[in-house]
Amino acid sequence: MDTAIYVDGFNLYYGSLKGTAYKWLDLKTLFNSVLAPRHRIVKINYFTARVKPTPRDPSAPQRQQAYIRALEAYIPEVTVHYGHFLQHNVRMANANPPTNTLEVIKTEEKGSDVNLSVHLLNDAWLNSYDCAVVVSNDSDMAEAMQLVRQHHPNKVLGVITPGKHGTSRQLQQRAHFVRTIRTGALRNSLLPSPIPGTNLIKPNTW
Repeated sequence: MDTAIYVDGFNLYYGSLKGTAYKWLDLKTLFNSVLAPRHRIVKINYFTARVKPTPRDPSAPQRQQAYIRALEAYIPEVTVHYGHFLQHNVRMANANPPTNTLEVIKTEEKGSDVNLSVHLLNDAWLNSYDCAVVVSNDSDMAEAMQLVRQHHPNKVLGVITPGKHGTSRQLQQRAHFVRTIRTGALRNSLLPSPIPGTNLIKPNTW
């Protein structure tokens, strides 16, 4: 079964990878281990945005770019699609007054959920897959999945859920199957360092 994977990069990161030693992740090995043998991965669409440096983590963009370059060099099925970040100062209610409000820096990632949904639908019309697997727990993907089911009833839809908090009910209702990423699968799905034939190595702080 020709299977295309649609990865919400930030959902995967915050659901399964943040605070772990598994950020240098081999996506193809991971998904092959999570999915049944009948799935033949023909495309991995990775949706993300270029992170910005912060005072606490000025080297974050370099680590991210090293990882993306490693994915593209090592896994020919990977295609990266970029959204963007918005960062601005906003006033928000203080949970511990006095001082009723505080000015905070708000960072928002924009575009990945829309991009993922558009590609999921477009690829169905192009007959690019027999099965599409959404790697996210974001219920915003549910409508695109519903449209695929409505207009392409022969297509199989799956969800791989990052993290340990259960799968969105909206996604469950639209998927033919649901899988969860376990820690053992992450541990056994790391890229080599260096990437063969390149000088790309896992960042030291990872």
